[in-house]
Amino acid sequence: MTAKRARARATVRERERLTERARALSHTLVGWPSVTGTPDEAAFASRLHGLIAEHPYFKANPADLKLAPIEGDPNGRANVLALVRGSGSRTIILAGHFDVVPVDDYGDLSELAGSPDELRQGLIARLEATGGYPQALTDLQSGEFVPGRGMLDMKSGVAAGLAVLEQFAETDDRTGNLLLIATPDEEENSAGMRAVSAMLPEFLKSRGLEPIVALNLDATCDAETGQNGRVATFGTIGKVLLSAFVAGKDAHACYPFDGINAAYLAAELAIEFECAPALGEMTGDEVAAPPTALSLKDAKSVYNVTTPGRAWLYWNVLMHRRRPEDIIAMARDMTGAAVSRAARRMKERAASFKLSASPLWDNVSILTFAELRERARADSPDFDNQFDQAAAELEHSGFDLPERSRRLTELTLDAAQLPGAAVVIGIASTPYPAIAWPSDEAAAQTRNITEAAMARIAVQEELSVEPREFFPAISDISFLARNASASLEGIREQMPLWGSSIRFAEDAGYPPVPTVNIGPWGRDYHHFLERTHGDYTFRVLPDLLATVIDDVLRA
Repeated sequence: MTAKRARARATVRERERLTERARALSHTLVGWPSVTGTPDEAAFASRLHGLIAEHPYFKANPADLKLAPIEGDPNGRANVLALVRGSGSRTIILAGHFDVVPVDDYGDLSELAGSPDELRQGLIARLEATGGYPQALTDLQSGEFVPGRGMLDMKSGVAAGLAVLEQFAETDDRTGNLLLIATPDEEENSAGMRAVSAMLPEFLKSRGLEPIVALNLDATCDAETGQNGRVATFGTIGKVLLSAFVAGKDAHACYPFDGINAAYLAAELAIEFECAPALGEMTGDEVAAPPTALSLKDAKSVYNVTTPGRAWLYWNVLMHRRRPEDIIAMARDMTGAAVSRAARRMKERAASFKLSASPLWDNVSILTFAELRERARADSPDFDNQFDQAAAELEHSGFDLPERSRRLTELTLDAAQLPGAAVVIGIASTPYPAIAWPSDEAAAQTRNITEAAMARIAVQEELSVEPREFFPAISDISFLARNASASLEGIREQMPLWGSSIRFAEDAGYPPVPTVNIGPWGRDYHHFLERTHGDYTFRVLPDLLATVIDDVLRA
């Protein structure tokens, strides 16, 4: 046998080993429950740490494996960092989250959510009996797709990264270094990755490591043949949770024109903002989806015949290159349009009954939260102390972030003593910065090498693996990539929770590293039919990651 043929066979065997390890690790990790915010999520990090510690490299180098508790985390969660050293300082980071959304949607199959093989049979039986979800039934019957909570989003990505890390550790002549980071809480507030982003510069510096690129391992969905799932994305969308607190004037239901019904005004805002093209964004044919309302409720807790005096609503607003402060400015203009339309409509409808609408409609204040807080400070000298005390109490209240924001906005509104009705625009939860690939020469070279490796894998596999500019879903990439905090500078004062329930490291806390997402693809994540494409996820993806890593580190 020639040396060339022997090397080729060795390469095939290595790929087969990598595939089997990625598959086995995926099933293992999916079998460990880790719903966000539960004790299982907190326990997962220790289990993963223990699994990695069994590898010979980490038995020999225990200091290169770190279980890093998240400081002040009420759930006692931790990150896992596993470093395999080679020659030189150049380092590639692999990153992924291990928390998952709840399993209640599986119904009577909930206990099988972590058992992909048994779950597949149970889902097939259910879908055959009900006749629903024909695409999912076809996928599962084909055997090409593997179900399970977290199998797509995104434990199979973490598994692929871990399999590649192990293979790298078993290589005799290692060029560069490879660091795997596994984090909790991506599904809610990215507490894990935000903690990592603060500690990572010192972690790298103290070990003499130079980060070249981070490979995030999150999943992409594709409802068709996979072309839109087999992608590498060189940036990510950003997100703000835009909120509006509506303060009207309650009235007896028999005299509706005497007041301003906050529920009605909130409805007009919902109409104005829902999927508004002005707040969507496109880069080429890639879409940052326009806003959609995630909540709309009034402040009443009991039935009576009084119209609601206050209401609260918020929207998911995504962006590519637009800044969050631009979103606030646009939202203010759109709020003005909605208020004007509501006032005009109420006046017309009152006139049809030969009545007059409340004069309050002529002077509805439209403010940002920052402006409202300044008014409150002017009217209440001790306001900041009251506000800080309330914010500190809410931080440990158990309420979600939007509800905490609502309560602080209402507190501020009461202190500001506005003369009439008002709409207050703010940001009610953790903002996710939009990240684009850097334009410097080193980053451009890394991208070229990455795309060349993708092209080789595409030829080898006879399928497409395409570059895209933006990961289309909310992701930890926002807190891992270069200059992540820059786009937050203009909006901190618009967040009622800034400095209490929402904190970020300063700019120096972010690693200067460009980030590309290369992960599994599948269908229906956050759904009981969540499933990953098995061949791509277990065979192609680890090979792609290993190829990119080798090419970048040897460049």
